Amino acid sequence: MELDQRKKKILYAVIKTYLETGEPVGSRTLSKCDDLKVSPATIRNEMADLEELGYLMQPHTSAGRIPSDKGYRFYVDQMLAEEKKEVEDMKELLIEKADKVEKILKQVASSLAINTNYATMVSAPKPQGTKIKFIQLSKMENRRILAVIVADGNIIKNQIIETKEDLDDETVFKLNMLLNTSLNGLSVDEINLAMIAKMKEQAGDYSDIVGDIIDAVGEVIKPDDDLEIYTSGAKNIFKYPELSDKESVVDIITAFEEKKQLTEIVNETMMNDESSSRGIQVYIGEESPMDTMKDCSVVTATYEIGEGMKGTIGIIGPKRMDYDKVVKTLKSITGQLDSLYKKKK
Repeated sequence: MELDQRKKKILYAVIKTYLETGEPVGSRTLSKCDDLKVSPATIRNEMADLEELGYLMQPHTSAGRIPSDKGYRFYVDQMLAEEKKEVEDMKELLIEKADKVEKILKQVASSLAINTNYATMVSAPKPQGTKIKFIQLSKMENRRILAVIVADGNIIKNQIIETKEDLDDETVFKLNMLLNTSLNGLSVDEINLAMIAKMKEQAGDYSDIVGDIIDAVGEVIKPDDDLEIYTSGAKNIFKYPELSDKESVVDIITAFEEKKQLTEIVNETMMNDESSSRGIQVYIGEESPMDTMKDCSVVTATYEIGEGMKGTIGIIGPKRMDYDKVVKTLKSITGQLDSLYKKKK
């Protein structure tokens, strides 16, 4: 059933009031809202309908209503659909001419926690679907060659390879041609055994060199299981009674301290980012990628600082979080990170 405008207004009013107060919202409170201009009796009837439809819930018989997960989901989807392109400027967030991305990301996590009063996490950028850009072989002395492998995101690996004999310029040139013609633009998943066998056959007496270089390529562009995650504001969770009173609060704090479980959020965000248009992702309650955060809302965004180098920014808080502010803040942050990288290139 599609909600009419009056039900939408009342649902929005309940959610916004609950976001501000954390207390169940009654019809008498809503009747004072200038936007509604309807009687308490009408509001009570509409709230009853919204509860029956699953958008609101009543924690106690005599209490007002609070949003359900379905209500939050409706609010977030509508808000994102109507979201304008304007974003809030976050002053003094990124240090000018910062030397290291790590330092910047730590500051992003800290500033977000202060700005939003929620728990925050930022994953370091990692290559996604990394492909080989080119391979350059150069002669060295004492029967050695230097292989320089460059992948997306300007990832570079140098590998010194021992050879049975000194190679002449023509042989090095032919090997360069063979490797680049065969491998450029491929990811590690696209390099199969049949392709390797064919390249070794074409290399003839130098098949061992081709094998060594392919091993080095695998080291450069293989997925990295170790993910660096910067966190801040975990103690902000205690500011919200609906979370601090839960037994799961210990698990949430532990997840932020150990960080390993947070990779579930990063992996989920990256997977959804690849299957849909890049943007904000909102997980409410049971939608959360982490079992320990089923009482929370998790809002994430993907940032990119180069070809294929992506990371995740996440904000974790109560279901009554200020979604509007969080979404605008994440859009601002990702835009500033993109701009910062472009300036530094």
